[in-house]
Amino acid sequence: MHGELGPDHVRVDPAGNPVLIDIEGTMYFDAEWEHVFLRLRLDEAYEPLRVPGPDEDRLAFYLLAQHLALVAGPLRLLDGAFPGRAAMAAIAAHHLAEALKAVAVPLGGGRWPPGRADTPRGVRR
Repeated sequence: MHGELGPDHVRVDPAGNPVLIDIEGTMYFDAEWEHVFLRLRLDEAYEPLRVPGPDEDRLAFYLLAQHLALVAGPLRLLDGAFPGRAAMAAIAAHHLAEALKAVAVPLGGGRWPPGRADTPRGVRR
C-alpha cells in the first residue's frame, strides 16, 4: 500500500476506524512486503500484527530485498557529506550482515553458490 507504512501513518477517527494519512507515495505492495517492513521497523512490537497464512517464500525474498535497500540507502548518503556518518555506516553494516545471513554466506567469504544444505528456509532451488 505505502512505501513506508507504519503506525505513524495511521490515525483513528472519532468512530474508531483506522484512517491512512501521508499517502503521497502510495503504491501497491504485497501484504508480505508490508509485514516484512513492519517486522523490521517495529521489532517486538510487531507481534500483535502477525497474521496467519503469509507466503513464506515471499517473506524471505522481501526480507532480503529490504535488507539490501537498507545497505544501499545509507551508502548513498555516505557518498556525500552526510553528518551522521558513523550511524549510517553501522546501519549499512548491520543490514549487509543480515542480507548475507539470509543467503547463507558468512561474512569473510564462503562457498558460492551455497549448496542445498546451505539454502535458507523459504528459498526454492
